[in-house]
Amino acid sequence: MALFKPKYITFDCYGTLINFDMAGAAKATFADRVSEEGMPAFVRDFAAYRLDEVLGAWKPYDQVVSNALRRTCNKWQVEYSPRDGDAIYTACATWGPHLDVPAGLAKVAEAFPLVLLTNSMNDLITHHVPRLGAPIHMTITAEEVGAYKPQMKGFEYMLDKLGCGPDEILHVSSSLRYDLMTAHDLGITHKVFVSRGHEPSTPYYGYTEIRDIGGLPAVVGL
Repeated sequence: MALFKPKYITFDCYGTLINFDMAGAAKATFADRVSEEGMPAFVRDFAAYRLDEVLGAWKPYDQVVSNALRRTCNKWQVEYSPRDGDAIYTACATWGPHLDVPAGLAKVAEAFPLVLLTNSMNDLITHHVPRLGAPIHMTITAEEVGAYKPQMKGFEYMLDKLGCGPDEILHVSSSLRYDLMTAHDLGITHKVFVSRGHEPSTPYYGYTEIRDIGGLPAVVGL
């Protein structure tokens, strides 16, 4: 069976490539209000509310963060201040790639154009792309699309902009819920799940699983 050679390798950015440490930022911000024992559940709720916030009409990502944080604090009966949301959103710009990313990404960039489809703002992503260590052919943000993943609109927009069918790309993500389930529903045949521990593997969705981006070159025969 011939090895699949995609026209483009497309990526989720935050979590997959950038170590998007929302959990760490929340722990640091709320260490004085949430117990050490309760913090893992508090952080999980914050993540769940962020997912819920992106399922509706598009709004700036700082509002996604602040709304999710406010709702989490309401559930936990913890005092919330707008300064908390501001602190976490400001921290986003400081985060860099996972250690495995630059070398693995640079290797596949020698043979394939790389595309980011990211739940980011146009100004926020400019902090992260230069840190990836490889040339990025195209970056598409949720702000440009007017919708966040896991909504289908971003994937449809990307395929239209690239002039590709869903069977001509390889999509790479560490999240099933934000990326790979939607990609599956849209008929994106070729997918890679980077098992960074965010979510359990669910082979039903038809992907190749790798531990980190260092394993990606082998997927495409490099």
